[in-house]
Amino acid sequence: MTPSNTETIDYAPYFRSREIGLPADAELMRRAHEFRFQVYCLECGFLTPENYPDQQESDKYDRDAAHFCASDRSGAIAGYVRLVRATPEQSFPFRSHCTALLDGITLPPDSECAEISRLMVSQHYRRRQGDILAGLTVTENSVAARQERRNNSPQILLSLYRQMYIYSINNGIRYWYAAMERSLARALTRMNFAFNQVGPQTDYYGPVAPYMADLRELETRVGASDPALLAWMRSTEEIRI
Repeated sequence: MTPSNTETIDYAPYFRSREIGLPADAELMRRAHEFRFQVYCLECGFLTPENYPDQQESDKYDRDAAHFCASDRSGAIAGYVRLVRATPEQSFPFRSHCTALLDGITLPPDSECAEISRLMVSQHYRRRQGDILAGLTVTENSVAARQERRNNSPQILLSLYRQMYIYSINNGIRYWYAAMERSLARALTRMNFAFNQVGPQTDYYGPVAPYMADLRELETRVGASDPALLAWMRSTEEIRI
């Protein structure tokens, strides 16, 4: 447990993240799909814009996903991510591209897992050389995580991860999958959000490999290195901006 005298710190004071609840948040979901179109189709060129005439990017995994967005003080969407659950009819997105596992890897039951997917931060908050789509700086001379959280992009990422963590704890999810670049995995490790590689690298919107994180291990690492961060992650209090 986190010590009772742990200092209360807001690690994302300029942003507010929330789950997009449907059908109540249908308008916010529409804006999130437009945000995904802007980033994945127009900025990154991962998907063909002409395939989305309504300028809203969505796919078959949305139905079985929990959706989260981060907003800035003006109310504009600053970041987005979804957690995709497997169903009897449909597996996780990464398995359609990352089909092999490393030697000795055994995956946990699908019922305890979710995949982090479509993680993106607005171009407006990706300002520094070396910033990647998730909003982190991954160049070798990037500053430490404690200093990084003062900047906007890591605040957005932390805010989104906090909401995913709370959702996961409340919905029986212990393991997170993510298909990501090695540079992002290293950057997350510096923040004590350690993901272990479970499969070889492949081409999936660029060179990525499948990784997995055990939330119990994440809690242990974060709690040991930064108890205040773990306390903030666990807090369900509304953060107003």
